[in-house]
Amino acid sequence: MAFCRNAKGPLSRMLTTRPGVSFGQSYSTAATATPIYQSADDKTAFRYAFGVLSRRFCSQTPPAAAVQMSLIKQLRERTSAPIKDVKASLVQCNWDIEAAQTDLRKRGKVLAMKKAGRVATEGLLALAQNEGKAAVIELNCETDFVARNEIFQYLALTLAKQALLVENASQLVSGVHPVGLESLEELKLNLEHPKISGDTTVQNAITEVAAMMGENVRLRRGFVMSAPSPGVLSTYLHTSPQPGLGRIVGLLSLEIEDGNSPLEALQRVGSELAVHLVAAKPLFLTKEGVSSDALESEREILKSQAESTGKSQMAIEKMVEGRLRKYYEEVVLMEQKFVMNDTMNVKTLLSNLSKEVGSPVKIGNFFRMEVGEGIQREEALSADEPVAQAA
Repeated sequence: MAFCRNAKGPLSRMLTTRPGVSFGQSYSTAATATPIYQSADDKTAFRYAFGVLSRRFCSQTPPAAAVQMSLIKQLRERTSAPIKDVKASLVQCNWDIEAAQTDLRKRGKVLAMKKAGRVATEGLLALAQNEGKAAVIELNCETDFVARNEIFQYLALTLAKQALLVENASQLVSGVHPVGLESLEELKLNLEHPKISGDTTVQNAITEVAAMMGENVRLRRGFVMSAPSPGVLSTYLHTSPQPGLGRIVGLLSLEIEDGNSPLEALQRVGSELAVHLVAAKPLFLTKEGVSSDALESEREILKSQAESTGKSQMAIEKMVEGRLRKYYEEVVLMEQKFVMNDTMNVKTLLSNLSKEVGSPVKIGNFFRMEVGEGIQREEALSADEPVAQAA
């Protein structure tokens, strides 16, 4: 607008002095600063011509406030980008919404790369399962607000489904196996979401969502557990905003010797034990499975505590052994009190189940994972080891 106001004087002189320009029946063949219109019709014609030229020179005039708000809303709905970034791109692109959308994607990807080093402790776990195995991935972001975003949740679920497609030789052996993140990130996928769609790679999709969210978004880890045969694979997601998503996950496999036994009872107890995993946080399956380092560390702590009482060495030894039994009940799955019926432990629960189905039943593997666990330690040590508990 400032340009238009400044241009009005020169335009007027150009219109009044240019040879051969006519308005009505008047002509000007010499340079003069005197207006050439001599009547009301001439004056109207001059104003019309000046308006046409002014509009050409002022084509970049911002639209009305109501139109601006409408464009901001439309682009915000298309991209989910922050409002301040949406407006900045529209202004930069002279309120061309298509060009602004392209600008947002370019700008967002650069910003996403700059934020890649920031600590992201929030996010979601996504679980996908088929008849043969279950896959769980952890997708991190910086705030819980982004974790609740539908695009972030859609991406997490898509990545879990892709993790089921990653074949690894180690998965042929029963147990819990990590998903190779490099292999997963290179996979092609077809996104079918109104705000993020098309063929791309996993890594590009993560970068795209990070650009939209304005936060560091990263695929931190993934694990796969194979289903036993015969037996069942049971899962549970805690704090779940929608099916397949949660903040804590529990997975375990129940194996049965007789493949002809009905599996309904195993599925029921397996589901209850998956909930137990989330609540009780076991670290080991059996007492024999407790690592020597963990046992020795706990023994030293208990001995130090007992010695502070000033009792005799024999009494101290008895105190340590008694407290070790309590330690086993806290960290060993088979020794823990069953959370849904604390009158028995998990070992007794499985014994009762074996009698019910008429065949020995045992826990093959178990796995528990929580969003953000160990991230601070990981950042401090620059390590990439997972902190999930598994057997």
